[in-house]
Amino acid sequence: MVVFSEDHKQETCRRGRIEVICGSMFSGKTEELIRRLKRATFAKQKVEIFKPAIDTRYSEQAVVSHDNNSIQSTPVDSSASILLFSSEIDVVGIDEAQFFDDGLINVCNELANRGIRVIIAGLDMDFKGIPFGPIPALCAIADEVTKVHAICVKCGNLAYVSHRTVANEKRVLLGEKQEYEPLCRCCYQQALQKEHK
Repeated sequence: MVVFSEDHKQETCRRGRIEVICGSMFSGKTEELIRRLKRATFAKQKVEIFKPAIDTRYSEQAVVSHDNNSIQSTPVDSSASILLFSSEIDVVGIDEAQFFDDGLINVCNELANRGIRVIIAGLDMDFKGIPFGPIPALCAIADEVTKVHAICVKCGNLAYVSHRTVANEKRVLLGEKQEYEPLCRCCYQQALQKEHK
């Protein structure tokens, strides 16, 4: 007789579902995405990972975390392209989902309805604290939402937002520690007050 732990049952039976991992920059979203996808690979599931073609910060092909963990991916220009590459797949991973068009919501629903486990990582808010791209709607339709937090660089509390440290009002500005810092709500408000003086 084979007895499976509850964790093992969940790992092997999680089909046809949407999981969202969201939070600020430097919170470990991509790290958690890679961890879940590698577990699915170890479980001999067919995995395909997608990222927006515009995200070339670390690599044009791979999804790479701030800690330099990586996994091969397929860069795509639109959410519709994900459906083209997702036949005969058990698990679909999507990184930097905030950069995709709103069609991603229907794409993820369609994949989940086909029995595919969809794992999505992305920023829930932009640098102004405004809900970002399709992430809020994906959180609404998800079977599971994991909100991860960075640590505020000013006070050490849990970060709330990715504060932009350079003068640029473009909503999409690919960047790293030179352009962004994680701040808690209080330190973010203080930073805004200093900027408007």
